[in-house]
Amino acid sequence: MRLVLFLCVALAATPVLAAAPLTDEARWWGHVETLAGPEFEGRLTGSPGHARAAAYAAERFKTYGLEPAGTEGYLQPVTFVVQKVDAARSGVALVAGTETRALEVGPDIILGSRIPQLPVVEAPLVFIGYGLHLPEIGVDDFAGQDLRGKIAVYMNGGPGEISAALKSHSRGVQTWRAAQAAGAIGLISLSSPKTAEVPWARTIENSIQPGMYPVDPALQEAGAPKFSASFNPATAQKLFARSGHSFAEVVALADAAKPMAGFDLKVGLKANVASTVSETTSQNVVARLPGSDPKLAAEHVVITAHIDHLGLNETGKGPAYYPGAMDNASGVASVLEVARQMASAKVKPKRSVLFVLVTAEEKGLLGSKYFAERPTVPKASVVANLNMDMALPLWPLTSVIVLGVDESTLGDAARAAAKSQGLDLVADPYPDRNSFIRSDQYSFIRAGVPALAFKFGFKPGTPEAEIERAWRSNRYHGLADDLSQPVERAEAVKFNAYMAAVVLQAANASTRPAWKDASFFKRFAD
Repeated sequence: MRLVLFLCVALAATPVLAAAPLTDEARWWGHVETLAGPEFEGRLTGSPGHARAAAYAAERFKTYGLEPAGTEGYLQPVTFVVQKVDAARSGVALVAGTETRALEVGPDIILGSRIPQLPVVEAPLVFIGYGLHLPEIGVDDFAGQDLRGKIAVYMNGGPGEISAALKSHSRGVQTWRAAQAAGAIGLISLSSPKTAEVPWARTIENSIQPGMYPVDPALQEAGAPKFSASFNPATAQKLFARSGHSFAEVVALADAAKPMAGFDLKVGLKANVASTVSETTSQNVVARLPGSDPKLAAEHVVITAHIDHLGLNETGKGPAYYPGAMDNASGVASVLEVARQMASAKVKPKRSVLFVLVTAEEKGLLGSKYFAERPTVPKASVVANLNMDMALPLWPLTSVIVLGVDESTLGDAARAAAKSQGLDLVADPYPDRNSFIRSDQYSFIRAGVPALAFKFGFKPGTPEAEIERAWRSNRYHGLADDLSQPVERAEAVKFNAYMAAVVLQAANASTRPAWKDASFFKRFAD
């Protein structure tokens, strides 16, 4: 008993050592570890795991002292239609006269699920080159084509004289609108093996995932159900066998960024698509740091990252879920860290700052589209968007890729911040990836808001380019985008500092960001 009393007294007399304060590096990585961990099960839009991730982020914002700026506290619920294609019960074939050639769903063709699919279709196929619809600059691959009741087949890419931003813009909703206006009942996309970002086998795995589209018809890309699909480059010659042309010929033109003409493929496609539809509700997470200037505080600079990923692994092979560490737990972690640092700073920005973590990016930028069209603050008060998606802190940060840098005065803010941080800005090394429209900044651009997207910089032919290529080939949208991969955590902290500097440049400027007169995208603001 005396020994126990002695130990108790001794322990009481021992000073309690305070835990060492977390470093910025540890804080950033801690968010990545948490969000890519098993509790959130891959953060699939509409899943319980995603809801838990949204709650985690909301709690962090609350801890930092930021105002809730959603429609329900920090949350902005959004409802989507969920469409799941059953490949095993679906059938697709090429038809020429009395001859029918079955295609394998998966190995040959992936059936789309992001717009309402036609359950039954039989239609001729027409190749329309790059499928670009840019009549404003005299480029329209749909013009002069008889597409009524037909399926248009197009090749990704475009002529070298057209900017990457314009080629990117002409994809997605623009392609569907042009197809619908021309009377086409569907689209099939092709890509060059040279530009493929992931192996086709992983594309097949990811096609198991359900697709989604907004429950509100006003926000949908296609005005009515359409056939949509993508074709395996390794077997795409099947589409061209009767045309008098070859897929190799098309690939050569695309790889050289040369113009290409359309032609009749002289074959039709017949399909029965088995799918189920349901609805789900997911969450954007929105927090506000009030501005310090009595007048400018009514305006908002929005910094975004998508919090969703691919969810559970339903292939029956490998780990239970897709961690999405770089895509995009890393971007969410950066938004959280910029928010924490700005909220704790003695001097606040003049304009208010919205920290928005959007859902359903992986389903087609759906959460950001909803927020950009129906923001939780007055729409006219949103003056700029800065977006982070897969910045890839995998090598030392010496330069930054800023998508959209030449389109608005917001690019000037990015340049000024880079100069202050000792960083260079480098051009998008792979413009035909359509990166400009493939993340959430594009939703704001279409709403008329100047916007930028940021990634670690690299140039083609460098060791950094090889790291980036290997990451996309081996980890992008794969189970290997996990916490075991080598990550330059200290460089991520430098990137966060750069992002905070861009926010401050935009938030403290005497005038709101504006589209440059020569920018094609100025039309959305007008």
